[in-house]
Amino acid sequence: VIYNSRGFIIVYVLWGLCLQPNTVRSDKLHSLSTSLNKDLDSHFPPMGRVMMPRPSMCHTSSLQIPKDKEASENELISLARSLLLAWNDPLLLLSSEAPTLPHPSNGDISSKIRELQDYSKSLGDGLDILVNKTSAMKRPPAEFNFHFLMSCFRRDSHKIDSFLKVLRCRATKMRPETC
Repeated sequence: VIYNSRGFIIVYVLWGLCLQPNTVRSDKLHSLSTSLNKDLDSHFPPMGRVMMPRPSMCHTSSLQIPKDKEASENELISLARSLLLAWNDPLLLLSSEAPTLPHPSNGDISSKIRELQDYSKSLGDGLDILVNKTSAMKRPPAEFNFHFLMSCFRRDSHKIDSFLKVLRCRATKMRPETC
């Protein structure tokens, strides 16, 4: 705990400053995954999306996610890291399959996947600095298709983004309605 000249605790401000670049990265990660899903949805027929496995079948569904925003800082960072690490191998798979997709914009999709990999690595490095520990990865089954993996990634990137925004709001003592 650090006090400023007036005796106020400034640890939360420092913590918020450490979180800021990570929340920017997670926001970009989620934005990219949403954009990729829109690209894929625009080309594949609605019936194909109906036949896709449910989000509850994503390889990360077994991770215990808190139902409210009251989880501890350590829990939220650990969950964000676990989700992020669980996507290392699937992102490699998506990257290798993107150029062969029967989609008119497969070049753009490949480029966005590479961006996702870059932001994912950068965010992982940032979270490593915050927690200074590693977690085990979980590899998804090979039968997951490209579009389904992307929809799972979009869902999980939203969770990562939300967890880090909750932490930033706590750290900067922002009112909940402004977060």
